[in-house]
Amino acid sequence: MPALFAMGRGTWLLMAGLALVAGPAIAVSPPQAGALPDPLEAGWKGQHVCVVLKENERLRTLRCTFPPGWGHERHHHAPHWGYILQGSTMRITTASGTVVRELKAGDSWWSDGIDWHEGLNIGKTTGVYLIVEPKP
Repeated sequence: MPALFAMGRGTWLLMAGLALVAGPAIAVSPPQAGALPDPLEAGWKGQHVCVVLKENERLRTLRCTFPPGWGHERHHHAPHWGYILQGSTMRITTASGTVVRELKAGDSWWSDGIDWHEGLNIGKTTGVYLIVEPKP
């Protein structure tokens, strides 16, 4: 994983492009700054679900953990690449409606940002995800 943090701009764009082609789609729309918390600030019933693994002037990487019955309260996302370390069954609600997704370890996605969504782990396994946000 250390190579991910040392990527050059070209490698980052290649990884993002591959994630877009290979990963599940997530709704993409620009976030409304300040309207809702970001994924680090949002939590579940007063508890944080994400922690910062790496942050510098070029990126921020979060690890978000969702035991069964835990969720992520409504929040927005800046553009990011995501990677699933441990799969789970998530019920995800956006402005477009609610879907249930079986998220599998090794899956990834790219999002150009999202105004809001919220999720709840309705499965029997703990989900763990990485969120990698490039900085402008």
